[in-house]
Amino acid sequence: VQLQASGGGLVQAGGSLRLSCAVSGSDFGANTMGWYRQAPGKQRELVATISRGGGSTDYADSVKGRFTISRDNAKNTVYLQMNSLEPEDTANYYCNAWIRLNNYWGQGTQVTVSS
Repeated sequence: VQLQASGGGLVQAGGSLRLSCAVSGSDFGANTMGWYRQAPGKQRELVATISRGGGSTDYADSVKGRFTISRDNAKNTVYLQMNSLEPEDTANYYCNAWIRLNNYWGQGTQVTVSS
């Protein structure tokens, strides 16, 4: 099973980015999927999660109202729309997926927000 994340980049404060993460190599659809991030010198932290059907989402307080997680099960892909980006959002963003009882991580995509 592989998780391929994309969409990171350099953006000015106040700008937007959309991250994508495609799951491949599994005969089973993912259950809960999510995005985490890790800034230099800090621990990895939860950004957002979404349930299998998309009806339940959870966000870190720091991103509520600015970020939106969504998924397309037909494409086995999870998205993170990030608006009103702040320099504090600078980090390597990782996607995560639970498939049956196994947990998988993507390779990370760097997001850099300049002030």
